[in-house]
Amino acid sequence: MSTVAEKRGFLAVLWDYLTTVDHKKIAILYLVSGGFFFLVGGIEAMLIRIQLAVPDNDFVSAGFYNELLTMHGTTMIFLAAMPLLFAFMNAVVPLQIGARDVAFPFLNSLGFWLFFFGGIFLNLSWFLGGAPDAGWTSYASLSIASDGHGIDFYVLGLQISGAGTLIAGINFLVTIINMRAPGMTYMRMPLFTWSTFVASALILFAFPPLTVGLFLMLFDRMFGANFFDVTMGGNTIIWEHLFWIFGHPEVYILILPAFGIFSDIISTFSKKRLFGYAAMVFATVLIGFLGFMVWAHHMFTTGLGPTANAIFAVATMAIAVPTGVKIFNWLLTMWGGSIRFTTPMLYAVAFIPSFVAGGVTGVMLASAPADYQYHDSYFVVAHFHYVIIGGVVLGLLAGTHFYWPKMFGTMLNETLGKITFWLFLIGFHGTFFIQHFLGLMGMPRRIWKYLPNQGLDLFNMISTVGAFFMAVAVIVLLANVIITQVKNVRVGNDPWGDGRTLEWAISSPPPYYNFKQLPLVRGLDPLWIEKMEGRTEMTPAEPLGDIHMPNSSFIPFVMSLGLFIAAFGAMYQIDWRASDGADYVWSLPVLIIGMGITIGSMAVRSLKDDHGYHIHKEELMDDHDKGGRE
Repeated sequence: MSTVAEKRGFLAVLWDYLTTVDHKKIAILYLVSGGFFFLVGGIEAMLIRIQLAVPDNDFVSAGFYNELLTMHGTTMIFLAAMPLLFAFMNAVVPLQIGARDVAFPFLNSLGFWLFFFGGIFLNLSWFLGGAPDAGWTSYASLSIASDGHGIDFYVLGLQISGAGTLIAGINFLVTIINMRAPGMTYMRMPLFTWSTFVASALILFAFPPLTVGLFLMLFDRMFGANFFDVTMGGNTIIWEHLFWIFGHPEVYILILPAFGIFSDIISTFSKKRLFGYAAMVFATVLIGFLGFMVWAHHMFTTGLGPTANAIFAVATMAIAVPTGVKIFNWLLTMWGGSIRFTTPMLYAVAFIPSFVAGGVTGVMLASAPADYQYHDSYFVVAHFHYVIIGGVVLGLLAGTHFYWPKMFGTMLNETLGKITFWLFLIGFHGTFFIQHFLGLMGMPRRIWKYLPNQGLDLFNMISTVGAFFMAVAVIVLLANVIITQVKNVRVGNDPWGDGRTLEWAISSPPPYYNFKQLPLVRGLDPLWIEKMEGRTEMTPAEPLGDIHMPNSSFIPFVMSLGLFIAAFGAMYQIDWRASDGADYVWSLPVLIIGMGITIGSMAVRSLKDDHGYHIHKEELMDDHDKGGRE
């Protein structure tokens, strides 16, 4: 919380966060809730690894294992990685482009609350009759046959939180196109802003196919529509296409912002501008473009035929080229630089070989004939964890340490940070490197137990020990956060001392209007240019004047709550129609009430004039960037 929060009661702070439209507070909401879901997903992963530590284990049952497996993947991708990246996008991108907020502050809040209620709805399945159990990809033939409401929780929960993600993506696109400070041309934007821009475009095009697929699944489950029922003329493979047309770009939606974070970190701590900036931008855009042309490499064994397999194999190999360009640019940025091995820089350096390992196995899997051997084995599990943890999670941990002072005005302890780093890195490689060999030895994915004396015992035990290292690392990180916030030692504008971009030119945390006067951007790394001329602050692009700000609003919370309520009605009306109406007669009214709340709050938003408010010039002259609103 900001220092201001400490001066007010808990309820006042809670109300502030429930109604805020300030991108910096929404970033904190994303960080806290994404962090919570990261812990939940981590606990699910630990239970999986304990079950697989020894052969013929009965730690959890087969059915429960399937639920753990499904919820671990779904939680980590949709409810942890995405929102944690949105936390940094919200906290940093408006500052990097010299904006006072995002383009649509109200929608920013709505996007968060939709994600939050979707995530809570999905996780309530644990307590309401069982979680989804068809894997995080929820292939249709398994989903349609799944008993209970697990899959309904999956479909409705992801539909609600996916709407929030789509809103956030559109918001960042408009923000970056329209809200850049004077002089901030596209080719002067920091790499994190560029990667956010491309990832937001991917969200815009990748989430609609998922939405369509989820609606078809919803109709199959709720109304017996038979889109995926082969015996009734449906097609179960169509789900795989719809899911992966979303699912592969989703991988790039996750990894590109992490690339952006690493680009900024490597440039900052090497004290050099990024090597090959234009090539990096082009590679980022090319990765985004090619990301839509490779989805069927997840489906080499479904029988699409040699022509389709060959085309998708070639496209998949091609996407390795722009990624390779990025790797060499990072290495050459460090080459000859004055490197400081801070915690974020350690993550950045470790990321390069870790991610390359994931990329190499990716090219192996891209070869369709070879994939027939690797497919559905632990080799694939090792590959995508190398990409997601070795890329995205290391990026999130680096970003947490790098941007923490800008978000909270305090500095995480470097010694504890390095302990976290080494524990996590050793644990990560210990857990997943060995799984490549398990896969090549023939251990299939998604099995809940394996027989002794198959040569799988030792490697599985090593893998589980590695997972415990990662768990300890996360506990150390949490301890670091708590100690830092309790000590509450404040830091200045540029706590790392080598900041190159606009966010390091203003106070930590920034005032609620970000910039008193919009900065004049005179080139790439605008703050560094000013520093080279002996200044510590940006040259303003405008005289001091009144600033227009948006009002806080409780409507996004209510709108999202309505959909959350309606989802329960929608789900249980299946039982109401199946039983003769006695037990679940409340389901239809709940559906109607929930939709009524959402549509009613939309109407209030549409009909009420909300012009925001102005901060007057005199107030700005009195206020010495105290950070936070008094």
